[in-house]
Amino acid sequence: MRQLQNKRAVITGGSDGIGFGIAKSFIENGADVLIIARSKKKLEDARCQLSAISDQKIHCISADLSNCSAVSETANRIATIWPDLDIIVNNAGSGIFSPFEDVTFDEFDALINLNVKAPYFLSQSLLPALVKRKGNIINISSYFSHRMIPGRTSTAYSLTKGAIDSFTKALAIELGVSGIRVNAIAPGTVDTQLVRNALEKMSVDSARKFKEMIETIYPLGRIGTPRDVGGAAVYLASDYAKWVTGAIFNIDGGLTTN
Repeated sequence: MRQLQNKRAVITGGSDGIGFGIAKSFIENGADVLIIARSKKKLEDARCQLSAISDQKIHCISADLSNCSAVSETANRIATIWPDLDIIVNNAGSGIFSPFEDVTFDEFDALINLNVKAPYFLSQSLLPALVKRKGNIINISSYFSHRMIPGRTSTAYSLTKGAIDSFTKALAIELGVSGIRVNAIAPGTVDTQLVRNALEKMSVDSARKFKEMIETIYPLGRIGTPRDVGGAAVYLASDYAKWVTGAIFNIDGGLTTN
């Protein structure tokens, strides 16, 4: 049974990593998807890969959602494609892992724009379309919103993901009367190109210690995959979760229990 048959989903940051994993899981379950990312090349590559596995409709919009005017323009473009929709996945984001005292005002401002303002205002702009189908919003948070790993400096990033958790819970209460569900997924470390690039830059010894740490702190002994997160997103977007709202799902291999 395809759990998202005939549903329409907007996924930000959908050209690679977690966003692409969610897009792939969605179309395999019958949804049409509209993915948003900055790179036109990555979007086209993603479209080709998704088209190869499904005949679902796949739309792409190139936009930098850290720019306020781009958020409004993107919402208008989405409205010309779909006047109503079922799912918004606010996945696009970036991170700063510099020590607290080294983060600059401009770096922090850019982080807030993409990680906090973009989900807020894109959801706000698309709300009328979402209300028509009594749809739902899925925000991608992080285990960094409520847990720190010694040796990782991530205060600025953690602040933005804490804001996403609060946004999720508050909006779930506010939109419940309209039949709109709002939930978040807080992934642990996920095997994305970003993580692989970081590992490649490490010394052999540092990479070995990182892998040993993963085996120690994750009860399941491995980092996650984009498909792990995609499966959780399918559940939250489906009718199986129609009485679930305001929840923060820890998809982290047991990290938060260790």
